[in-house]
Order: sequence, then C-alpha cells, then structure tokens
Amino acid sequence: MDLSIVIPIYNEEENIPLLYGEIKEALSHFDRQYEIIFVDDGSKDRSVELLEGLQEQDEQVVVVAFRKNFGQTAAMSAGFDYAQGDICVTMDGDLQNDPHDIPALIQKMEEGYDVVTGWRFDRKDPYLSRKLPSQMANRLISWITGVKLHDYGCTLKAFRKEVASNIRLYGEMHRFIPAIASGMGISFTEIKVNHRARQFGTSKYGISRTLRVVLDLITVKFLLSYATRPLHVFGGVGFLSSSLGFIMALVMTFQRQFFGIPLGSRPLLLLSILLIFIGIQFITIGLVAELVVRTYHESQNKPIYHVRKVLGRDEGTATTG
Repeated sequence: MDLSIVIPIYNEEENIPLLYGEIKEALSHFDRQYEIIFVDDGSKDRSVELLEGLQEQDEQVVVVAFRKNFGQTAAMSAGFDYAQGDICVTMDGDLQNDPHDIPALIQKMEEGYDVVTGWRFDRKDPYLSRKLPSQMANRLISWITGVKLHDYGCTLKAFRKEVASNIRLYGEMHRFIPAIASGMGISFTEIKVNHRARQFGTSKYGISRTLRVVLDLITVKFLLSYATRPLHVFGGVGFLSSSLGFIMALVMTFQRQFFGIPLGSRPLLLLSILLIFIGIQFITIGLVAELVVRTYHESQNKPIYHVRKVLGRDEGTATTG
C-alpha cells in the first residue's frame, strides 16, 4: 500500500458522499495503491450508515467505528494504527480541506521530507473567533516548541509511515503532531493549501479550546525537552527554591546575631522555611519522575533515540554491551 488517507468523522452525514467523490476524483490519476480510512468518532447521525455503504461498494474504503465519542486525537491515533500505506495523509471530514491538494503534499514529500503540513493561507473562517486566536496560538506554539509553522491547526498533513507509527497521541494533541514528531529528528516543511468555507453541519471547534491548547502545549514542551530527564526541570526549580529560602534564613540569622533583630514576628522566616521545604518536595518529585521514566522506557523497550539509516550493517541489528 502506497498511500493511506485518514479522515476523522463526527456527525458529517451531508459531507461524506461529497468528500468521498472529491477524493476519488483527485486521485483518479494516482497510479499507486491507496486506501481511504474513515474513523467515525461516535457520530449520532447517519454517518456510520453512509460509511458502511461506501465500504460495501469500494474495497479501498476502510471504516473504523468507535463505540462512543473519544475526540479527534483518538480518531487520528486509530487511523495511524490501521493505516498500511507508506505515506499517511490526514484531513478533516467537513469539506474545508481540499482533496485536490493531496497530490501536492505527496509530491513535496518525495523531495525528501518526512512530514509535510498544510498552510491555510487564505482561510475561510471568521477573523475574531477563529483566525485571530489561531494566529496567536501558532506563534506561541512555534516559539515554545522551536518548530516554526504558520498553521498548526490545519489537519491536512502528510507523514511517512515510520513517523506516523511512532507517534503516540493523548488528550487533544493532534494539532501538535509536527512538534511531537520533531523529537524524532524528522525533516518537515509546509505548503499552501486551499481552504473552503463549511457548507453543511456545524463546527466542532471554538474559542473555549484555547485553554486546553495552552495546557497541552506545556505537556508537549515537557515531552520534547525533559521526557528522559525530568529531574533536570523539577530539580532545577527545587534547587532554586531551597537556595533562596536558605539565603533568606542565613541573612535573618546574621541580623539576629549581630543586630539583635527578633525573628519570631518576621513573615520572612516562615517564607524561607516554606521555600526550603518546597524545594525539597520538587527535588523528590523529580526523583520519582526519573523512576517512572526509566520504568516506562525499560519495561516497553522504548528507544531514547531514532536512527535514520545504518551503513555497513544490517538495519535493525545492533550490539549491546
């Protein structure tokens, strides 16, 4: 299988037939094998029924139906799990992504990139409620993760199989896939893609997701920078807190001994003690996190590195000592 197209679906009964027709048209001259994986995320309308009908008439269609609504991130993860193609393309099921951009993504990937993301340059969404928050979020995510992209929220992306199969998604982290994958040392780029206004159904996104994006961003930053060395972040904060508390206590002790300033009525005494104990707690949390990380990696043989290629020895074999 050369190409797998993963499409999360949630209450898109009006869009499914049109989307399927556009994908078939866009890939009508695609001379390689491909599959279309629809992941129904617990739809309450006729989406599953329509998808089952498409699968019965087209063996290239694969339908994965969830028992309930688990969210778009879970749908993306399921699509990656069931995909068999060497290249995996993700897109929304609301017709706002244009299937005719898929060949351009594949062509760009053949230049040697591991991930190619879409950039909705001329986005057809309300400015204040959708475009402005998205622009701010994209700049914040690019600054914190170090992965510079114009449009993290665009679902239209292409991944090589080895990248998609090594991505583990939780919560609502599907929008951070390029940043998460960057920890593997991948090469990535973005291209301008067509974006269309929604014709049917209602949007599942809103400004209320901003807080969740910020919280997930903290998680992504931690995973990228400290996933294998959590003591460095917790221990650093703990050392700083304890040091500050110790210095404050030392200064007050000096004042008490040489200037006779009483300690009992000074709030700084309680603050210094609090800072010392908080520092000890942070260091302890870091040690516990180190044990958890080692258990996670060693019990599941999780690698702490990713190899691009091996020359002079069969790939996949390594000596251990």
